[in-house]
Amino acid sequence: MPLDTRTVALLLPGQGSQHPGMARELYDGEPAFGAVMDEFFALMGHEGKELRADWLSARPRIPLDDASRAQPLLFAIGYAAGRALASYGVRPTALLGHSVGELAAAALAGVFSLADAARLMSARSAAMAATGPGGMLAVAARPEELAELLAPRPEGPGAPTVAQPAVGTVTVGAVNAPAHTVLSGPEPDLTRVERALKSARVATRRVPARQAFHCPAVAGAADAFRAAFRGVALNSPSIRVWSTRTGLPVRPHQAVDPGFWAGQLATPVLFWPALDGLLRHGRCTLVETGPGQGLSMLARRHPRVRARHSEVVPLLPPRPGGDVPFFRSAASRLLA
Repeated sequence: MPLDTRTVALLLPGQGSQHPGMARELYDGEPAFGAVMDEFFALMGHEGKELRADWLSARPRIPLDDASRAQPLLFAIGYAAGRALASYGVRPTALLGHSVGELAAAALAGVFSLADAARLMSARSAAMAATGPGGMLAVAARPEELAELLAPRPEGPGAPTVAQPAVGTVTVGAVNAPAHTVLSGPEPDLTRVERALKSARVATRRVPARQAFHCPAVAGAADAFRAAFRGVALNSPSIRVWSTRTGLPVRPHQAVDPGFWAGQLATPVLFWPALDGLLRHGRCTLVETGPGQGLSMLARRHPRVRARHSEVVPLLPPRPGGDVPFFRSAASRLLA
């Protein structure tokens, strides 16, 4: 069925969606995508050269799951894929990014330039590198179902209720879907909670991350990241950005507040509330603009997608191989 580009919303993935070989074929075979990736690497200077080398290497010097690799690459791939779609004539009316994907959404919406984004991504990686060992844990349960380990905590006026563990320093790092919660925290506390959940026969899975994103344990990193916004020109978004920090569209005063973007690093990702808000605004074609199909899988669980009120179109295959024909087929469908 032909899709209406007037209702396109890009979903930009974050930490955990990275995998070896992600978007490499697109880099070689899709000129618009490759040009933007090269521009981003050049803007990062020597760090960008090392980042590109590790991305394209079968034996990277720094593991892909480390924040210094996954974060800037996920940003760049999401941003470059969005720009490549624009070169085909696809114009989204909304953007929704998960974790670092929200920064890619902000850049696509013109909140800050790509040059500033390169500096910000470098600073973000450096800030997270200074944190201790940690990680993230996907749990097949709602936050409220983890009652023995978690205690409710509001995240501000009108915000969805998020949960906070009563054990150690582990907290809810993301609300991705019903019965799909991500816990985040430093070690050994995260492992302690993981063992407790397994003993209670609750299904868990480690998220590919070596740092504890989106929890109070990295509040210091968020403060350090905020300092990197000095001298960065911030603008109101030219495209509506649905924030996974608030579950609502980014307001003009929030867009120009460095603390809003920096603080996201230490607060939960409210993906499902943001997605629900977006889909309640009418029919929509959700386009996953980044590696893998993790956000597509989550979006297909939404009642409005299951009822065929909205649709999901990933731009890249779930695993490496056939990136270019897959991308071009998706772009053609969006323009049909």
